[in-house]
Amino acid sequence: MTAIVAPIVAFIVVVLALVIVAKTVRIVPQARARNVERFGRYRKTLQPGMNFIIPMVDRVKPLIDLREQVVSFKGQPVITEDNLVVLIDTVLFFSVTDPRAADYEIVDYIQAIEQITATMLRSVIGSMDLEETLTSRDKINNMLRGVLDEASGKWGIRVTRVEIKAIDPPKSVVDAMEKQMRAEREKRAAILTAEGVRQSRILTAEGEKQSSILRAEGERQSQILRAEGQAQAIGTVFQAVHRNNADAKVLAYQYLQTLPQLAQSEGNTFWVIPSEVTTALKTLSGAFGGDSAGQPAVPTGPGPAADPAPAALTDGASAAVIDVGAGQPDPAADPAGNGDLATAEQAVAEQQARAHEELAHVEEEVAAVQREAGQFGPHQPA
Repeated sequence: MTAIVAPIVAFIVVVLALVIVAKTVRIVPQARARNVERFGRYRKTLQPGMNFIIPMVDRVKPLIDLREQVVSFKGQPVITEDNLVVLIDTVLFFSVTDPRAADYEIVDYIQAIEQITATMLRSVIGSMDLEETLTSRDKINNMLRGVLDEASGKWGIRVTRVEIKAIDPPKSVVDAMEKQMRAEREKRAAILTAEGVRQSRILTAEGEKQSSILRAEGERQSQILRAEGQAQAIGTVFQAVHRNNADAKVLAYQYLQTLPQLAQSEGNTFWVIPSEVTTALKTLSGAFGGDSAGQPAVPTGPGPAADPAPAALTDGASAAVIDVGAGQPDPAADPAGNGDLATAEQAVAEQQARAHEELAHVEEEVAAVQREAGQFGPHQPA
């Protein structure tokens, strides 16, 4: 019987020893703390590591986290100075510095911090209007952190940072703000567009100005060069005429060559022949088949006897008019108005044919004169 009881007693003793050891040793993790009460009174705070207490005498309270903690408070209604209700979300960063004060000075320090945060928000935001509230977050954060740190110091808590996470104005205010921002952006866009158009017009005007100046300079230089070329050409012709001592026949022929240019313009129905042409015609007629008096031969046609233009030339008038209209007879040639149209057209055609023949004869004579001038050299005046 004794042999059976002894192992049982030994087993019970070992179990009791293990229970006593388990109740006596308390292991606290790093950055944690536990308060110990002896007979209901605060005894000490267990530090991280292995700690020993007296079982059945000391009572160990729950763990207290000493690390920095983050708490978010949502939807705190606050009235601004201009009587607008805004909802403010805050984020609080704090840490427990005194486990004894955090355990015995206040029941729930997180709830206490939330309430004091809402109170301080109402006090701070109540002195600001909405626009200042939206643009003064740093100021609000610093004021809240100072007040909360001072109030929570006796609770063994240190507030490290307070941040305003969101400020939600009423929907009507948000719509008004969006319209205001849209108007400001449209205003800036209109100003930038106007500035761009203004700058573009200025640059365009400057470019047109420079282009006009360069174009005018080019035209001026072109006219100067053209005038210089004409002057050189006239000088060359004048020197050649005087060097070769051209006679009146050649000059008269050259003068008559300008007559076809008078009818080149569209719409001309008559020529105005200067008085100098009559002199040239007299010279040619005297040189190539004119009468003894030096008067040019006047061709006559089978139609009405007299064409006033040749008569005017032989009489030495200052100017004569030769009608080159669309086949209509000259009223001066037939003052009575009884001339036949077909006869007048035939007479004009014959006169033109004889004029072409005479011009061809003149060209042959001039060529012969030029050949003779080339063989014997320039003629020296007596």
